[in-house]
Amino acid sequence: MKYRKRVASVIALVSFMGLLFTSCEQYQKNSTHQHVSDGSIEMGKQLAAMYCQSCHLLPDPSLLDTKSWGKGVLPMMGPMLGIFNYGYETYPSYKYDHDLGEGFYPSQPVLTGPQWQSILDYYTALSPDTLDANKNDVAIGTGLSLFSAVIPPVSYDSAHTCFAGFDSVMYPGTLVIGDVNKKFVVRFNNQLQPIDSFKIINPVVDIDFKKDSAVTANIGVIIPNNGRYGSGHKLITSATQKMNYSQEPMFDSLRRPVQITAADFNKDGRNDCLVCEYGNLRGALSWMENLGNNKFERHVLREVPGAIKAYVRDYNKDGLPDIYVLFAQADESIFLYTNKGNGNFEEKRLLRFPPCYGSTYFELADFNKDGFDDIVYSCGDNADFSRVLKPYHGVYIYTNDGRNNYTQQYFFHINGCFKAMARDFDNDGDLDIASISFFADYSSRPEEGFVYLQNNGSFNFRPYNIPEANKGRWLTMDAGDVDGDGKIDLVLGNFSAPGMIKSPVQFEKGPPFLLLKNTGR
Repeated sequence: MKYRKRVASVIALVSFMGLLFTSCEQYQKNSTHQHVSDGSIEMGKQLAAMYCQSCHLLPDPSLLDTKSWGKGVLPMMGPMLGIFNYGYETYPSYKYDHDLGEGFYPSQPVLTGPQWQSILDYYTALSPDTLDANKNDVAIGTGLSLFSAVIPPVSYDSAHTCFAGFDSVMYPGTLVIGDVNKKFVVRFNNQLQPIDSFKIINPVVDIDFKKDSAVTANIGVIIPNNGRYGSGHKLITSATQKMNYSQEPMFDSLRRPVQITAADFNKDGRNDCLVCEYGNLRGALSWMENLGNNKFERHVLREVPGAIKAYVRDYNKDGLPDIYVLFAQADESIFLYTNKGNGNFEEKRLLRFPPCYGSTYFELADFNKDGFDDIVYSCGDNADFSRVLKPYHGVYIYTNDGRNNYTQQYFFHINGCFKAMARDFDNDGDLDIASISFFADYSSRPEEGFVYLQNNGSFNFRPYNIPEANKGRWLTMDAGDVDGDGKIDLVLGNFSAPGMIKSPVQFEKGPPFLLLKNTGR
C-alpha cells in the first residue's frame, strides 16, 4: 500500500512536529467521551489525515456511530499500520493468511501507542452515539401495476441464488439461474420451465453472453478470502442447441472474480477478457490478452481489491474500447481507463466515495438527454465492520458535464441497497430505476427489498414496492425482455442467508428467483 513508501518520511515529520498539538477549536464530543482531551482529538485528526488518507478518502467521524468506529472499523484498520494488539477483545485481521503473501502488513508498527490512541479518540469522541438512518425517509407506495410477479414452479431448500440473468443473445427469451449450493446452472424458458443445465464445481456469478458463446466468472470461494481460487470458462452452443460448458478454464488463479467481459482491447482480431477480481484485501482489475491457441497473458491495470462492475465503451469514438469500472473496497471509486492503443490505458478517477459507503453497483445512462452518459450508483454493502443502518445508503444519480466531470443530482435512501438499474420501464421516454437491497431494514421497512423509482421528470422520482418481492432476500437482479413483447422485465435472485437485522420473513422458504413481468400498465 502507498503508505509503506512514505513511512520513514511521515515518521520524521511527526517527530519534527513534536507529536503534540494544541487546539483552540471547540469540539462537539459525544456523551460517552467527554473525558477525552482536545489535544488528543486534534492529534488524531492530523494523524488520520496523514495515514488513513494515503489509502482511501478520509472519512469523517460523523459517518459512523462510536461503537462501529471503536469496536469494528479501527481494529480492522490497525493491522494496516502494523498494530495488531491494542487491548481489543477480538481483533479481526488476516495476519496469518498465507494467501496475502509476505510483506502485506508492515513488519513494525508505523505509529506509537499514544498516536494510535489519538486516532481512536478522534473518531470515537466526535462520532454520534447512534445513526438515525431512517429519519428523513419517504414513504414507499404499493400501488404499482406496471409489473406482475411470477413465482417459478420450482423450489429449493434455502435458495442461494448467486446469478440471475436474461439471455437475449445465445438463447433469446430465456433466463439463466445459478445457485451457490446446487452446483448447477439452469436455463429456464419464458414460462419458467427448466430446459437445460450444466454442472459446475465453483459458483458462477457472472456470464457475458455473446452470439455463439459466452464467458463465465467462477468466483471460487464466495465468502471473503484472498485466495486465487477463481477462474474464467467458455460456454458455447452445442449442435443440439444445448449449453456446452468447458470444465477446463480459459485462465485461473483469480482472486474472487465477480465479472469477466470479452472485448478486443488491442485490436488484433481476438477477443481478450477484462477481469474484475474483487478479492478481499488483495485483488485487481486486469485484462487477459488472448494470444491464441487457448493461451492468455495477464495485464494488471490496478492491483487493489474491490473491482466489482465494469463497462467496455468507446466513449471518445476513436475505435478503441475504453473501460469504466467501480471499485467497492477500501478506496471506493469509479474510474475511466482510456485505451491509448497497444495495450496501454490512461487512468482517470471520476468519483470517489468514503470507505464506509459499501459501494455495490453502477450504470451509465443519459438521464438529462444531453448526449453524455450520467452515472446511477448504489451503495449498501453492510457485511463488514460497521453493521448499522446508514443514512447515506441508497441510489444516487451523478450528471456528466460532457468532460467526464460528475455532480450529484439525486439521492434516494435505501438501507443496504445492492443494485440500481436505469431503464425506461414504462415506455414514457425517460429513465426509471429498479433497485434491490440485500441489507434492508427488514423489521421496520421491508419494502426496501425491492424499490421501483418512477421518473416524473426533473430528477423527481416516486418510489413503489411490489408486495410479492418481500418474500426474498435479493442479491442479484437483471433487466431484459423475456417474452419479446417490447417491454422490459426484471428477474430477482434470492440469496436466503441470514440478514443483518432479524426479519419476520423466512427467506429460505421464498422462491429461488422472482420474475417481474412488465404489463405496460
